[in-house]
Amino acid sequence: MHSAPRRRFSLHLHLTTLFVALLALVGGTLAWLATSRSASIIETAAQDVSLRVVREARSEWQQLLTPAESAVALLSQQAVLRAGSLEDRLSHLPLALQTLASAPAATSLYVAYANGDFLLVRNVRSADEAAVLKAPAGTRFAVQSIERDAERDVGTFVFLNAQQQELQREIRPDYTRYDARERDWYTRAMTHSGVVRTEPYVFFTNRKQGLTLAQRTAVEGVVVGIDIELDTLSDVLRRQKLTPHTQMVLMDSQRRVLASASATPLPVPTDAQGKPRLATLADLALPALSSLAAAPLPRDSQPQAVHTDTGRWQVVVMPLQEQAQQTVVLAFAVPEDELLAGARALRDELLLAIIATLLLALPAGWWMARQISRPVQQLARHARAVEQFDVSTPVDVHSVVKEVDDLARAMQSMKRTIRRFLDISTAVASEENFDRLMPRLLNEMIDAGEAAGGLLFLADGQGRTLELVVAAHLAETQTVADPQALPPEAWPQVLREAVARPGAGALAGQVSADELRRVLGAVLPQRRGDADHDAVAVPLFNRQHQLVGALLLMDVRRSDQAMLSFVSALSGTAAVSLETRELIRAQKELFESFIRMIASAIDAKSPYTGGHCARVPELTKMLARAACEDQDGAFADFQLKPQDWEAVHVGAWLHDCGKMTTPEFVVDKATKLETLYDRIHEIRMRFEVLKRDAEIRMWKSVVAGEVSSVAHARLMHELAELDHEFRYVAMCNEGEEFVSPERAARLREIGSRTWMRTLDDRIGISREERQRKAAAQPAPTLPVAEPLLADKPEHLIPHDTPPVTAPGNRWGFTMAAPEWQYNRGELANLSVPRGTLTPEERFKINDHIAQTIVMLSQLPFPKHLQQVPEIAGSHHEKMDGTGYPRGLKGPEMSPVARMMALADVFEALTAVDRPYKEGKKLSEAIRILSFMKRDGHIDPDVFELFLRSGVYRLYAAQFMKPELIDTVDVESYLAKRNTDFAVLS
Repeated sequence: MHSAPRRRFSLHLHLTTLFVALLALVGGTLAWLATSRSASIIETAAQDVSLRVVREARSEWQQLLTPAESAVALLSQQAVLRAGSLEDRLSHLPLALQTLASAPAATSLYVAYANGDFLLVRNVRSADEAAVLKAPAGTRFAVQSIERDAERDVGTFVFLNAQQQELQREIRPDYTRYDARERDWYTRAMTHSGVVRTEPYVFFTNRKQGLTLAQRTAVEGVVVGIDIELDTLSDVLRRQKLTPHTQMVLMDSQRRVLASASATPLPVPTDAQGKPRLATLADLALPALSSLAAAPLPRDSQPQAVHTDTGRWQVVVMPLQEQAQQTVVLAFAVPEDELLAGARALRDELLLAIIATLLLALPAGWWMARQISRPVQQLARHARAVEQFDVSTPVDVHSVVKEVDDLARAMQSMKRTIRRFLDISTAVASEENFDRLMPRLLNEMIDAGEAAGGLLFLADGQGRTLELVVAAHLAETQTVADPQALPPEAWPQVLREAVARPGAGALAGQVSADELRRVLGAVLPQRRGDADHDAVAVPLFNRQHQLVGALLLMDVRRSDQAMLSFVSALSGTAAVSLETRELIRAQKELFESFIRMIASAIDAKSPYTGGHCARVPELTKMLARAACEDQDGAFADFQLKPQDWEAVHVGAWLHDCGKMTTPEFVVDKATKLETLYDRIHEIRMRFEVLKRDAEIRMWKSVVAGEVSSVAHARLMHELAELDHEFRYVAMCNEGEEFVSPERAARLREIGSRTWMRTLDDRIGISREERQRKAAAQPAPTLPVAEPLLADKPEHLIPHDTPPVTAPGNRWGFTMAAPEWQYNRGELANLSVPRGTLTPEERFKINDHIAQTIVMLSQLPFPKHLQQVPEIAGSHHEKMDGTGYPRGLKGPEMSPVARMMALADVFEALTAVDRPYKEGKKLSEAIRILSFMKRDGHIDPDVFELFLRSGVYRLYAAQFMKPELIDTVDVESYLAKRNTDFAVLS
């Protein structure tokens, strides 16, 4: 179990308490010697106290009532009495507020009109009062108004700030139920002349005790009034308490308490109707004064002894004010054991001396304690700041106490050391460029080590040689363009010794002019050393204790053990930073190699792609650079940060990575019947079988007695017909001719021929194909006649898994997947109208871009590469939304994606490494791009940038054959821009 935390006090409080306690002890001893139990002294003291309290209370009573009476009299002469509307009355508000300010105890003043109108101006001194009134923030005054006429009564609250500017105005219908003409102060003022005073009562708004002063004005039926709070009387009584337990109240003849010296507010009891009323003496827990609750009040002002459970008390009752109908008396009780009982002269002189001494000594003791403890408190704040790594504020603390001053200097040194650590850590952590990191690291170490210059070396992979990479001297830093490896024998002696003692840290020594010339001569001849230098060698070891580099700090101001320890500690941060940045650079290089390897593998996978994956990134980046340089075109606001360029680079190089999933037999399909092999050979063999069957039938007919010449002629005709039909099927297989519906019908007619199969086609095949055949139909009885060309059920190959483009996919693909993964039906393939690909195979080709997005979306790209899937996966989208895989329109694509869409098409048009086509000339490729722009396939802004910036010429010069580069009429294409936009709209 943990013990409860001990209560702690500040040092200055301890010192002050000790100082005052000593004084109090001395004074208490003297007071004890001077005290006595004299009854006469007690009685005299009580009388003196009562007279003084009565004087103070009477004075305070007059200070409450006199300004208020004057304010009422002043208000009764103002023009607001004759104002007939709220707006007119508000115009006289400054005079009313001035009148209110003249009575400090006044809470509100008001005017009641003969017709029932009412205007009240209230001081809003606290948030509680504002909350009761539901006033807005900043309210200083509240104006409450009631206007009555024949049509309706209007209750309005207007809230003003301290400058008397209106903040808010609200209509409150419930307020009109208040009628001032029914109030006691109004009726009394109407029947009396001069200022009338109400009986004390509890204010409804804030539940505080007070009374009202009112006066009838010269205007018929108009009465002005002011509310006075009696809280200040309680403050006076509290100040006049003779002893801590003195019980003191101010009450009227009915024992209603107007003020009390108690620290707690007076209670607010309620009457039988539930309305608040003034507390009576019987409502208060004052045992010494409880005897006055029912007995007649004494009139002689003489102390009376009262015995209670808490001891003997002296009770005094004195009149404060006496009028015909109002009597206010002060009653208080003082415990006798709290009164001083010494001799009169000795008691008074000694008490005055003790009090004076304490009053003088207390601030002096407090001041001295503060002077001693303030530096300690300041150092504590600095320590808490260091705990939160706030070391920027210098420790400017001085003290006359030697130990405290030493602690301040140690604290300043510690903060300076930590700040250097943090500065170097922040500097190396924020620098992403390795080449800029090294000079910055050297300069930070020079500054931390208080040196004039320095050299930074990097070690080779085995830590056997060092290369000078950065040199700095007097704020001039130079990076070595061609660093050379220095063997250990070429290192300065102090550096060799430091490296030879791993873990020992920095080493102080000297670097001679000859040693410096050996280091600088080959790489920085202009900095050849010509003098000896005091130096500190700092070896840099990584976490595997391998040498990754070294520092030489030149002309170090001091090289004591403290500085060497500090520099050694910093060197760990420097070594880790170098190692980390080197690892990051190596990872980026590895990632870049993987990207290029994937792109090269895709290009090498098929002879029909060549260097496509390498050229498209180059053209995309050319367009992106041109867009960044564009000042007044559509890309005037387009800019790419260094991290954005990395995303463009990765996305462009991986734009076809999905082709890894596309089967080669689909990509390289040269004929309609080709899969992994060309199935035209199977059909040829069927024709051969039919020809053999025809020849056999001929010989059988001759044997049966038919004339040989007739049978032979029929055979020749049948063989010629089969040859002709095979040539027709073979022609359709090549895919160069358009297969019309008539040609497809002819194929079905040829395919209706039958041939006799006698061998089982369900043996010697793969299990998958065997299962497919079994699921399609039962095995027929052999021999069986089969059509020459057929679309069999087993030719329909289902999808292995649901396509990624299925409806509701999470990537937003809109490509409609075919019902089957492949349709290898012979008639279906031969009847393809154009080209060699079936719809299923065409989808398989186009699916590569969807696979690209899926593959890249699964990679944990860092934040700055989050756009890579979008950049790589949108280059087959079109501006009019007819592209794939997501059917995006131009505004839904990023500018870089639109640039790569053009780059992908232009590279394909101009490529010369495709075995199936020749590269197009430059002008012809641009003409095709203009058609695609007109049809809404590529972005007109990118096409214009492509021409206007000259990127097309730059790309052609680097990647196209010279004989294909011809003249392009750029202006003619740019002039068509507005017309093309009209067509697209």
